[in-house]
Amino acid sequence: MTTNPSTTPETVDVLVVGAGPTGLLLAGDLAAQGVSVTLVERRPQRTNNMTRAFAVHARTLELLDNRGLADELIKTGTPITSLRFFGALSIDLSRLRTRFPFVLITPQYEVEHLLERRARAAGVRFRYETELTGLHQDAEAVTAELREPDGGRSTLTARYLVGTDGMRSPVRHALGLPFPGKSVIRSIVLADVRFAEEPTSVLTVSGGGDTFAFIVPFGDGWYRVMGWDRTHQPADSDPVELDEIRDITRRSLGTDYGMHDARWISRFHSDERQVPAYRTGRVFLAGDAAHVHSPAGGQGMNTGLQDAANLSWKLAAVLRGHTAAPEALLDSYHAERHPVGTRVLRSSGAIVRLAMAHTPLQRAVRTAASKMLAGLRPASDKLIGMVSGISIAYPAPRGAHPLTSKRAPDLSLREGRLHQLLRDGAFVLVTPAGATAPASPAPLVHAHWQGERDTALLVRPDGYIAWASDHTDPEALRSALTRSAPPATASTPAR
Repeated sequence: MTTNPSTTPETVDVLVVGAGPTGLLLAGDLAAQGVSVTLVERRPQRTNNMTRAFAVHARTLELLDNRGLADELIKTGTPITSLRFFGALSIDLSRLRTRFPFVLITPQYEVEHLLERRARAAGVRFRYETELTGLHQDAEAVTAELREPDGGRSTLTARYLVGTDGMRSPVRHALGLPFPGKSVIRSIVLADVRFAEEPTSVLTVSGGGDTFAFIVPFGDGWYRVMGWDRTHQPADSDPVELDEIRDITRRSLGTDYGMHDARWISRFHSDERQVPAYRTGRVFLAGDAAHVHSPAGGQGMNTGLQDAANLSWKLAAVLRGHTAAPEALLDSYHAERHPVGTRVLRSSGAIVRLAMAHTPLQRAVRTAASKMLAGLRPASDKLIGMVSGISIAYPAPRGAHPLTSKRAPDLSLREGRLHQLLRDGAFVLVTPAGATAPASPAPLVHAHWQGERDTALLVRPDGYIAWASDHTDPEALRSALTRSAPPATASTPAR
């Protein structure tokens, strides 16, 4: 490798590769905690209204609320409280126990705009048109080899590196990691169009024998149309005409709603893949670099953002010396998020396979499964919690309090809403009135129940409960704060 001898190698705490939503959230979180961050992106800096992601689920909105961004993002889109699939299955999102009992339909670029603005304000250094070409690491640091916009070469040294650089991740390739899986559906076509006739349903999805189509509004007069035709599956590189999408939509939904003025048309395939290790030494993978799956359920961007929220506070805690168990804390990122990625692959895969049903037997099974889910509230609630992310919980140590490692709802406390108190990126300790908080090696916000409740909770910066006790035990709490790694903070409740 040849480097420019006049260029002084850059050194930072964390190098983030990839400026999609996952990388932007992660970089902004770290910089907000005083960590030096450089974010490199091979694409030029520009506003891109061509995006596949459009759904922001409830759990992701909670994470954005923790950063003061949710209410602003909601203004850009359309909240949908009910989803209907295959005629028989209706999902009522209003039953979710959250401040955001809906899925927000808004284009990915709106999410990126807010997260980039936040990252810049926090001090992230952006380097566009810069490509990672290789890396090597040792016990102390990671050295990244970069190609600059003018074609020159440089190196950057970081204490940690995070690849959020998509399905074809150069970071993953540089690590030599496999990406096992397969293509599950070929030649999906999509377009952003205008309609002469407005659909009667906010979200429309259905399928015939050989086709299915999906329509969702962006809220500004544009609609996303996605379709698939079993009898016509050319390569991704083949051109797409609007007439092809009109035909699929008519065969699936009975009408094409007079679609016109397409601003974007594309053809792609959908894979199900997951890297076996989210951490390799000082290098981490998140988002599509770690897992890809079908667009069914709109969980891709959401899963990546939740990866970033899980990893960011752990890296910040290690870099700022706030944990006595740095390796355990960093290893917990893979231990917690890899199983979530696996579940998303399975759930989105199940949805797309139901959509692809074409034989009479397959369609009969789909109808029966849909009716069963619709008629059994516990089953439908489980589905709602899984797709929305609200029911995600992490493994808890044996003997831990039942609340340990579960999502903390937006509690109403004497000092304000929990999600507002999490905005400083600190742990939040919730205790009965009159209890005092012990000295903490990590930033800590102490809040109190409004009512007469004895439970003590220590809530992690990502909104999950690190430790709980039915009685306030100062020594157990002090130990939890000191160790802060999930397996260690989940102390056995004092009785």
